[in-house]
Amino acid sequence: MTVAPASKPRLASRAVNSILAIKPIFNLAKYRARQMMIKRAESIGVAWRDRAAALRDRDWSTEFNQVNNPDLAYPNYYLCSFHAYTEGNMGWEPATEVEVAAHAVHARIWKDGGIEGDSRLRQSYNDALKVRLAEAPSEIVDLGCSVGMSTFALQDVFPNAKITGVDLSPYFLAVAQYRTQRRAEPESSDPTWVHAAAESTGLPSASFDLVSASLVFHELPREAAIAILQEAKRLLRPGGHLAIMDMNPKSEIYAKMPPYILTLLKSTEPYLDEYFALDIESAIVEAGFAQPTMTCNTPRHRTIVAQVK
Repeated sequence: MTVAPASKPRLASRAVNSILAIKPIFNLAKYRARQMMIKRAESIGVAWRDRAAALRDRDWSTEFNQVNNPDLAYPNYYLCSFHAYTEGNMGWEPATEVEVAAHAVHARIWKDGGIEGDSRLRQSYNDALKVRLAEAPSEIVDLGCSVGMSTFALQDVFPNAKITGVDLSPYFLAVAQYRTQRRAEPESSDPTWVHAAAESTGLPSASFDLVSASLVFHELPREAAIAILQEAKRLLRPGGHLAIMDMNPKSEIYAKMPPYILTLLKSTEPYLDEYFALDIESAIVEAGFAQPTMTCNTPRHRTIVAQVK
């Protein structure tokens, strides 16, 4: 099987890579990126420190044991620093800060976004998705579901669907399990959480109508991204759909991003160059899907939907 060819990072990106190769500068960039996010969150009324501390102070042993697969072998690409956390996604600090960080990151997608930016982003994805689906899916799998924000958003728009969330971090899934227990909806509509890699879920073949991946692919090396597309094809029933919502590399926002901001961003996203270089639409077709459609659902995000051939 052939895969879509990769292109080289643009000149500005290569310059940033050279800067970040200097360890003290890399560490400083990560620190400043984190402080910038905390400041932004608190400026829009999200009490980052207080909310995260309240979650960290809980005893998470029950939720963790409910979701953790102790026999899971983690892929090497996952065991690295993400989002200014040295432990990446494998710890309580990143797990308890996912939601406040999402509010901060998405506050400026629209000029008037603010605290509603994250919910508007997820709604824009759901709106783009509904346009492309002739029928509401009855079974959905949300790959890279994190703490369940994307999963719950899907549950809200497809309330009759059975939804499964898959993630590699047992810490994230423990928070998702906790959030499930706090929701007011009846238990019959609660998502099921699976601790597994998105490229090797262990779920039955041809068992889903929709495979969704929100804000996942920019966090993947090229090989993992292609493997996930192949796994999505395996999981889908005939006529099922794959839907991906993520950063749009063709957005002018990234093309015009100041070098300082680009440096901060890349210090927290180790595989960003590989994502921007991947011809994901060609890769989707090569994985066994029809030609995908692409919708710009925000000024800097795109939604890609493809049907199984």
